[in-house]
Amino acid sequence: MSQMLDDLTKRAEAAKDKKAPFGADLDLDLYLKPSQKGQPLADLTSLSAEDKARLTAVGIDILGKERSGSFFQHDITVNHSVSKQEGVEIMGTGQALKKYDWLNDYYWKAVQVDQDKYTAHVQLHLNDGYFIRALPGIKTTLPLQACLYLKEEMIAQNVHNIIIAEEGSELNIITGCTTGPHVKGGVHLGVSEFFIKKGAKVSFTMIHAWHEDVAVRPRTGVILEEDGVFLSNYILLKEARSLQMYPSAFLNGKNSIARFNSIIAALPGSHIDGGARTYLRAEGAKAEIISRALSTGGTVISRGQMIGEVAGVKAHMECNGLILSERGVIAAVPEIEAQVADVEMSHEAAVGKIAKEEIEYLMARGLSEEEATATIIRGFLDVKIMGLPPHLEAAVREAIETGGKGLM
Repeated sequence: MSQMLDDLTKRAEAAKDKKAPFGADLDLDLYLKPSQKGQPLADLTSLSAEDKARLTAVGIDILGKERSGSFFQHDITVNHSVSKQEGVEIMGTGQALKKYDWLNDYYWKAVQVDQDKYTAHVQLHLNDGYFIRALPGIKTTLPLQACLYLKEEMIAQNVHNIIIAEEGSELNIITGCTTGPHVKGGVHLGVSEFFIKKGAKVSFTMIHAWHEDVAVRPRTGVILEEDGVFLSNYILLKEARSLQMYPSAFLNGKNSIARFNSIIAALPGSHIDGGARTYLRAEGAKAEIISRALSTGGTVISRGQMIGEVAGVKAHMECNGLILSERGVIAAVPEIEAQVADVEMSHEAAVGKIAKEEIEYLMARGLSEEEATATIIRGFLDVKIMGLPPHLEAAVREAIETGGKGLM
């Protein structure tokens, strides 16, 4: 263990000034080390009314009645973690590393510690994160929920999450990450590593709301075995000064499936550079990247890369953008790479504005112009996500309905 940590630290030290290939470069020296140590919470009901309101807005069930388990981290402190279903574990990453020696076989295996300065910073200044695991054959009846909460001003929150779905298991996870109502600046650096074993399935739905001066740099890797399924849904309809992410899925197993869906709105002052990359490495593997981008004055760059390395794989990428302001920017950057024959890979992209004819059509049927515009925007954002459990589908629809109001 100590030798492994020494090696990771050396690699991180060597990469601590390594810029990411995409997104604005952040000066991490501007951010402080978190100083406030929180207290354990028996449940989330003891939080302040302001905190509860922020968590509720990103899909966190304060009472936890409709959840199989909950995790809450406030800045650097894991305040609350509980599993209500046998065979499902949820705890802080630090606790998990102490509990399981075998976790070293997963630590920094789906994401490289020296990928860039942000992964290096997480390793050198780790502030916990969550560990979630479903034992073989266990399927969650209700979603698990996790919240990483940034409450202290101008700090860097550096978390490392590890999610393992053992063979034949199924995990449904909803994460709601956000900032305290009085936080005006800060940075959230989050490394997430997923390991989806043979026949397992993970639905991972993120509903995030950051402050307008908060920067976010998630780094995610997903490794799928045979018949493994990974569904990722990312929803951001609130402010974020700077967000850059490019998760990678490695479809190593036969007939494995990865789908990335994102619904992103860029408000004035926001710069969002997001997307997903998939490596299709086994016969029958399938991947899909679907994005809906909307700008009311900010910038959204939707990237996507699909790499077919063997015959018999299928992949599709789709990006649709809607600009609602004279100053907004939306860019689509799709890349498809086939390294062999006999693959099916495609992409399509479209960016535009709301057609005047569409508004007039609805107004002719009794809607006001404002109601007609709102109806069109809701329809644009309402992406049907295949395979999503009813509880998560309801959470996604509620997030779109709530977050979309500020855009209309």
